[in-house]
Amino acid sequence: QVQLVESGGGSAQAGGSLRLSCAASGSIFSSSGMRWYRQAPGKQRDLVAAISSGGRTNYADSVKGRFTISRDNAKNTVYLQMNSLKPEDTAVYYCNLRSTYSADYWGKGTLVTVSS
Repeated sequence: QVQLVESGGGSAQAGGSLRLSCAASGSIFSSSGMRWYRQAPGKQRDLVAAISSGGRTNYADSVKGRFTISRDNAKNTVYLQMNSLKPEDTAVYYCNLRSTYSADYWGKGTLVTVSS
């Protein structure tokens, strides 16, 4: 069973930075794709960034050039470095692991609040 635990959320001023972490239990992390999603109040959950097991990355247009996803397979951890934060980045951020068998696992989320 895979468990994902996010941390690093909190409050920031517009233009500031936060770094989210997601620690995974189990032995399938290094072979799995990892994603960060976010869900703002009253809105659907959207994909923010993804990183493949091989390190290939993809980003939503809204965060390109500002956010960076990375992974440390030795620590079973994926990160999301968020720079130049905007109020519209305010949301609950969720970590997702997709295994090679296309099974999805989710963390409980961490709240990011950006004030103007």
